[in-house]
Amino acid sequence: MEQIHHSAVVSSSAEIGENVIISPYAVIEDDVVIGNDCYIGPYAVLYNGTRVGDRVKIYQGASVGNDPQDLSFKGNQTFVFIDDDTAIREFVTLHRGTTTGSTSIGKSCFLMAYSHAAHDVKIGDKCILANAVQLGGHVTVEDFVNIGGGTVVHQFCKIGQHSMIGGGFRVVQDVPPYILTANEPLKYKGINVIGLRRRGFSNDEIMMLKKVYSYIYSRELNVTQARKKIEEEMNDHPLIRNVLEFIAKSKRGLSGK
Repeated sequence: MEQIHHSAVVSSSAEIGENVIISPYAVIEDDVVIGNDCYIGPYAVLYNGTRVGDRVKIYQGASVGNDPQDLSFKGNQTFVFIDDDTAIREFVTLHRGTTTGSTSIGKSCFLMAYSHAAHDVKIGDKCILANAVQLGGHVTVEDFVNIGGGTVVHQFCKIGQHSMIGGGFRVVQDVPPYILTANEPLKYKGINVIGLRRRGFSNDEIMMLKKVYSYIYSRELNVTQARKKIEEEMNDHPLIRNVLEFIAKSKRGLSGK
């Protein structure tokens, strides 16, 4: 049974699951779907087109599903999807899609206070955005990514799985999977060893990735040469394929290269 405070403004057209808490002065518009066991904090606003999974917590002052900050947006029906077990902390802003139809946040993510995901952003599962991280439009963040506080990510950039970006930096090119990046301009700082070990990667896999990136970030090799050298010298492995596929699809170039 939902628990809706008498001061909350909740449309009768909204679909509210079981055991949902809606706090004082929250606003839930017509075309909103909220799953089971969710918490909506005080003064949070869920606009039309918001779709929330189960066990999601949206804290005070968050703004979810508002129109994109995009001059090309013509008012068409678009969405924000928030998957199960994700936490949206205070004053986070999540805008609906413009051209792809949706902005999406994966399962078990943690978006800290004042972080922002612009239109058409895609965030994978188990990602952490620290305080005031700002993602421009069409940014893709793969699974298990950790982005430090105050970091801004340029539109259309891609952040590879299991990578970590330090706080207070500026991302203007793609960040490959499994690595650490920091400094201004952003530089490759090695493999995300601690994060990978926490997630069950073996020492052999970590050493293999170190070798892969020693080629990619070699001063003597460009990216094309590095890819060829990896393909010729190293055995086929899913982790290596992930790296090579990411690089092959990169349109903005690699951070620090």
